[in-house]
Amino acid sequence: MSAEAETKPAQIIGVQAINMALMEAMEADPTVLVFGEDVADPEGGGVLKCTDGLSTRFGDHRVRSTPISEQAIMGAAVGAAIAGMRPVAEIMLMNFISVAMDQLVNHAAKIRYMSGGATSVPLVVRTLTGAGMSLGGQHSDMLEAWLAHTPGLKVVIPSNPADYKGLLLSCIEDDNPCVFIENSTLMYTPGDAPPPGYKVPLGKASTPRVGSDVTLVSYGRPVLDCIAVADKLAAEGISVEVVDLRTIVPMDEAAIFASVGKTGRVVIVHEAVKRFGVGAEIAARINEECHGQLKAPVGRIGAKYSPVPFSSALEKDYIWTAAGIEAAVRKVMG
Repeated sequence: MSAEAETKPAQIIGVQAINMALMEAMEADPTVLVFGEDVADPEGGGVLKCTDGLSTRFGDHRVRSTPISEQAIMGAAVGAAIAGMRPVAEIMLMNFISVAMDQLVNHAAKIRYMSGGATSVPLVVRTLTGAGMSLGGQHSDMLEAWLAHTPGLKVVIPSNPADYKGLLLSCIEDDNPCVFIENSTLMYTPGDAPPPGYKVPLGKASTPRVGSDVTLVSYGRPVLDCIAVADKLAAEGISVEVVDLRTIVPMDEAAIFASVGKTGRVVIVHEAVKRFGVGAEIAARINEECHGQLKAPVGRIGAKYSPVPFSSALEKDYIWTAAGIEAAVRKVMG
């Protein structure tokens, strides 16, 4: 084996990262519970095997498969959190979180505020979504804007396996309700494995590419295309900086403003529908704080204003593309 092969970091996928984070959290803290549909080993260890092996190791009193009732799952999570546990509840698909919005928005998000800070709700909601796999309109929506609009919730959207693990561990340790959004494609995308105990602080963006001409602000799966576009345009002398937010709430506005102040040009890219999305809020904040530094109008890229199509051909037209990101960069460059 070559020295290069020996020093190359081990690779994992998102599914493994989630499993590793849960394993570490449950080993370290006996109050961490896991429940959701089919999460225990007799039912398969989760639809994607994210919870595989957990019930065997920690027992069915800490890892429980539930009935198909998102409202019951969320209600049990809120109750367990109030009682002093740290539940990690899985809502199998993000569209189904709508069934449990009363428990999440009217209870989990508000109890700490309405109790004057006396009662914490340290729960994590893991949920899966993402367009591009022909899963249809009721299984693919990115609904982070709904959640970000709710004071009291933290909203986390990683883009690589290391961040999947590091951010999930930070969510589990947080004393506030966190919604951890997993992308169905990224769950199988390999990346470098982080060391044991690796954590990523909530509200801290990363900068996977440093540049001076244009800033690309993104999160989740589109980050990979932003990085690819930055690498491609570098060969032409266009220096693109990529800011990966990692968390929507809390948002690292300081990182956004610092990058935009340096480049003077920005394009915001997200998977969710463009209209009324998180990108609009980011654009508004940039205009408020960086107006005199902008050399071009803020660009935005998102999905078309439509339910996610089932047809593969239509779905490809619905979502963002690397070519679209490149075109937007060239546009703000003039």
